[in-house]
Parts: sequence; C-alpha cells; structure tokens
Amino acid sequence: MAKRNVMVTEEMAITAAAAGKVANSSSSHFSFPPPRGNSGSVNFSNFKKLLTQLEINGSSGRIHGWVDSMKASSPTHIKSGSLLASPVAASHDEEYENWMKQHPSALKIFDEITAASNGKQIVMFLDYDGTLSPIVDDPDLAFMSENMRSAVREVARRFPTAIVSGRCRDKVYSFVQLAELYYAGSHGMDIKGPAKQPKHTKAKAKAVLFQPASEFLPTIDSVYKALVTKTESTHGAKVENNKFCVSVHFRCVDEKKWGALAEQVRSVLKDYPELRLTQGRKVLEIRPPIKWDKGKALEFLLESLGFADCNDVLPIYIGDDRTDEDAFKVLRDRGQGIGILVSKLPKETSASFSLGEPAEVMNFLRRLVDWKRLSHKERGHHPHERLGRLGIK
Repeated sequence: MAKRNVMVTEEMAITAAAAGKVANSSSSHFSFPPPRGNSGSVNFSNFKKLLTQLEINGSSGRIHGWVDSMKASSPTHIKSGSLLASPVAASHDEEYENWMKQHPSALKIFDEITAASNGKQIVMFLDYDGTLSPIVDDPDLAFMSENMRSAVREVARRFPTAIVSGRCRDKVYSFVQLAELYYAGSHGMDIKGPAKQPKHTKAKAKAVLFQPASEFLPTIDSVYKALVTKTESTHGAKVENNKFCVSVHFRCVDEKKWGALAEQVRSVLKDYPELRLTQGRKVLEIRPPIKWDKGKALEFLLESLGFADCNDVLPIYIGDDRTDEDAFKVLRDRGQGIGILVSKLPKETSASFSLGEPAEVMNFLRRLVDWKRLSHKERGHHPHERLGRLGIK
C-alpha cells in the first residue's frame, strides 16, 4: 500500500489500470452460487505498480493519477447514427455482447434466480442513485418515481429490504419515504432499521442503529466546509455533506477542469492525512479511515436480521457504482447470494448478473413481487434442466 499521506487508494488504481478493458476471466459468471474468492478480473500487480509510481512522482503524479481514474470511471457512451456502422461501434457491440454472456440479464434468467431461493429467505439490498433513480446532474434532484416507490414498497412487504447508499441516511430517506425499510447511509457507516420489526425477520433479529465512525463527525464537517470554500471557483463542482463522508461531484465540471479540481481536493486533504479518498461514478469521496464499506454493511445487516451463518438466506444486492463492488465481492466470497450490476456498458465487476437501467430494476422488483404471490405449487414448476445447467441443487 501507499504511505499514509498518499491520498490515492487501491480502488482508484484498479480503475486506472483496468480502464477500457473487459475481464477475460476463464471462469464463467453464469453459475450459481457464484464461485468463492477473487473473480480474476483485475490485474493486481498492475495497480500496485501504479500506486508505487504515483508515490514516486509526488503530488504531480498523484494528480495525474486522479484525473486518469476520473476519466476511467466516466466512460463515454457510443452514440447512434453515423457511428453505428463504424468499426468502433461494431467493436463496442461485440465487447458488450461478450460481457453480457458473462453477466446475463437478471430478467432473462429470472426463473433460475427464483428457483435458487427455494426454501430460503430472500433479503433485498438496493443502491439508490443509478439503481432506484436515474443519474442526474444535480444530486439534490435525484428523485425516484412513484412507480418505483410502489415497487420497492411491495418488495419490502414480502422481504427484508435495505437501501445501501453513499448518501446521507436522512437524504436517502427523504427521497424514498418508506418507513418499513432499513437504511444504510454514508456507505454503511450510518445504519438504522425500521421502528417496527418486519414480520419476515428471524426471532433473534435485533433493533438496528449503528454508526461506527461517530468520532470522525467533527473532522468530516471541517473537511466539508474547507472543500466548499476551496472548490467554489470551479464551475459545476458540488460538495455534498453525507454526514460520515464528503462527496465532491464533478459530473457538471468541464473535463479540462478535472485536474484543477483534483488539485483543490488534494490541497484540502493534505491537512487530513488520516482520511481515505475513494471514487464513484463522477464523484470523489472522502471517508473516515475505518475498514467499513457497503460489503461490511451487508454482512452487518444480515447478522442483525438473524441470518448470520445461515444456509436458508439468499441476499440479492442491486447496484450500479464502483462502491457497490464491495458488496458484490462479499456475496462472491460467501458463495451465497446474487449480485446484480446496473449498467449499459461492460465493466469490471464481481456481480454475477446485470440490469440495464433503473426501469429494468423496477421490472425485476415487480416480477419478484408477482412471483412471491404465486402459490407454493406454482413455484415448484421450475425446469430442472435449467437448474442443473446453473449448478443449482
């Protein structure tokens, strides 16, 4: 790892090292349960070399590394029209088709997914931005539709359901407005359960209120105020206080200004060497130096619900961002559960399946509700040959 005062994480280096590439894993993701351990899609020696190079090059090297990573996490969509028949577009289509073979649509293999839950309790974990709501230029306007809210409400009536987001927990709740859910804000550093315990939790389930980074609240608030002042000259930059972490959004910043913005962030963080810098979709995020992420939040919630070390539970996690990879990796390492990445582009991921956009997420949730409504007899009519193909017993 880089030295303590080098504010570039392995996560950022992974993206820079893997930019523009699609995993050529020898093992197919189209299996259930997912294989344990590393999926083999990331060249760890490459990103460790990149970290070393960034450290040797000093602050200038770090800024170049940040900008490269910012670009890598912001892929450009291939536009239709004149480019449609071009070699570049054709190559992109082939790449995406190959990626989809490794990460098939969760809608197309819906029967296999529900068959895997036979005799098990499904627990739903949902990211917010880009999963339940579309990505928008202004993060304060990332409202979910009433149809999506209705779908989530129906799911929560039938399965324990949690929203796991990098946003402040109170902000996510103001968007979702469903009291029956579990909310894990600030990447899981602020977790709270519903006042009334859902009927589908186990008897040993316990009330949830967990804030492992409370001691860092004054520091995070100080960093937030400093970043607001430092970045006010960068048009389009928006600094968001997510209580236990700070987000610097650059979705509306001209790409030519990304280097200047990265330097502004670095100039603030040099006074807080203990803090971590990570990156999501067009956002830089400053977090407390604790080993906690969405994957840890998933494990904590499963334990709180009474499903720790249980074989009769099927966690399903749906997310679109690089920060959701921590949860996907937990499911893969456990060899238990389903990770679904929301993306229209091929990406390095530990998720097993995919959905294209929030509209498909809503469709998946509705189908899950409809499936649950079916009688046990109807649910028993899954094609055995499909289950055998997927390795489901």
